[in-house]
Amino acid sequence: MESFEEVYRKYFDDVYRFLRGLTGNESLAEELTQETFFRAMKSIKDYRGESELRVWMCSIARNLYYSHCRKQNRLSPDEIPEDVADDSNFTDMIADKSIAFQIHRLLHDMQDPYKEVFTLRIFGELSFKEIAELFGKNDHWACVTFHRAKAMLQTKLKEENSDVKM
Repeated sequence: MESFEEVYRKYFDDVYRFLRGLTGNESLAEELTQETFFRAMKSIKDYRGESELRVWMCSIARNLYYSHCRKQNRLSPDEIPEDVADDSNFTDMIADKSIAFQIHRLLHDMQDPYKEVFTLRIFGELSFKEIAELFGKNDHWACVTFHRAKAMLQTKLKEENSDVKM
């Protein structure tokens, strides 16, 4: 296995982007990313290698985010999931900074698991298989959930931009 310093360098950006998408807050994402690596370092002996190390790290990050939300009373226990080749036009839209900001704002208000699955797929660049592993579901569930989230975002983007002449 790689040294922990190599793991940190290799996965820091992935974990940060994942948390940035979930939180919509750079400072909180940085704080939770640091805590994720601290927790991972303490429990690396528990890593069984059944999934990619990046998936395991994102799982720790997700649990830390949910704990943070519970402490802040931002999520009720009912809102937390029980189990703890995309449209190129949409992906191109995300490359535009103003639209990317709008998408992050809309994601912030979106319900889980849609918010998290979309974030993992687009910003975390995880495969449907990896996303399914995180949720304890199958690949089909991850794919369907992603496409539903994307459709919701597209609808909201159209609604918000309908009065703007492009």
